[in-house]
Amino acid sequence: MAGGITAGIKTRTRRAAIAGGLELAGGLSRAGLMADARGRGAIFTLHHVRPPVARAFDPNAHLEITPEFLDTAIAQLKRGGYRFIALDDLPTALVDKDNAPFACFTLDDGYRNNLDHALPVFTRHGIPFTVFVTGGFVDRTHTLWWETLADLLSATSRFRFDFGSGVEVLEVESAADKQAVFGRMAGYIHSRDESSAVAALDASALEHGIDAAAIAKALTLDETGLRCLSESPLASLGAHTISHRAVARLSEDHAVQEIEASAARIEAIAGKRPRSFAYPYGDRPAVSPRDHRLVADLGFTIAVTTMPGTIAEAAALHALPRISLNGHFQRARYVSALASGIPFRLARG
Repeated sequence: MAGGITAGIKTRTRRAAIAGGLELAGGLSRAGLMADARGRGAIFTLHHVRPPVARAFDPNAHLEITPEFLDTAIAQLKRGGYRFIALDDLPTALVDKDNAPFACFTLDDGYRNNLDHALPVFTRHGIPFTVFVTGGFVDRTHTLWWETLADLLSATSRFRFDFGSGVEVLEVESAADKQAVFGRMAGYIHSRDESSAVAALDASALEHGIDAAAIAKALTLDETGLRCLSESPLASLGAHTISHRAVARLSEDHAVQEIEASAARIEAIAGKRPRSFAYPYGDRPAVSPRDHRLVADLGFTIAVTTMPGTIAEAAALHALPRISLNGHFQRARYVSALASGIPFRLARG
């Protein structure tokens, strides 16, 4: 499949370009240049934190880091003079007189390994963190399409799917083919009613013995697990909608329902209403100024995106950028390069 080969080349080229940019940014930072790009601090985004597992096809590898790298990242930030604060304390940190940069840690979706592997690292260092919980994953009413699709593509070299113009037979023999189809499916899910698209994927996966509901159950924390996590004085739970759909593509009433129901679900688990919210996906197509207003009106103090950047003095508290600790770039010097803010300054030109 020519498209698969092209996708593979693009992926490798992009990763090489990112690594080169991080090396450049690190060099500029060590030379004392562009120091203002650091801002007041940074919010880091994580998803999975778990020991590595070798997989022939792993399209979600960017969403996971090892516990060892999390430990390394924290140690590197400590060497850089960072102070670690809870996300809920960020508004205060922006107006206090402490000149030391701050770092916040957040984890999206509520994976089991956040309890099993991330919590021990944070506890060892005494670092506060926030886990953004998707209510539908907790209650086993919704599935994680990116995990389902990865398992489906790993399990078969051919499957059937209707993208809207009739059923197609998709040949996915090579890793490049699988990556190309993964990208196509992601585009399909993000271009129409997400619930219907995910349901169609789940049905197709089930034809090959891949149970999307079982995947969600295996990977994410239930109410008991979240209560156990929230017993740590370092842990906070934040809201992340019920269905993990992009709120910008929902009607206003539907978006309010998703956000408010998510907050109520977290309050029922943790005993207090969450002050922070993370937009699912969090990129520009998934978040709009309308959504910033909605979360503010619903009483959230803070809302975070996944748009990359450091935190400025006058940061918009309901559209905060975050920095992803990407599984493809697990090196201590890259943490410093990212925290410097220089990569994002360079990307903006």
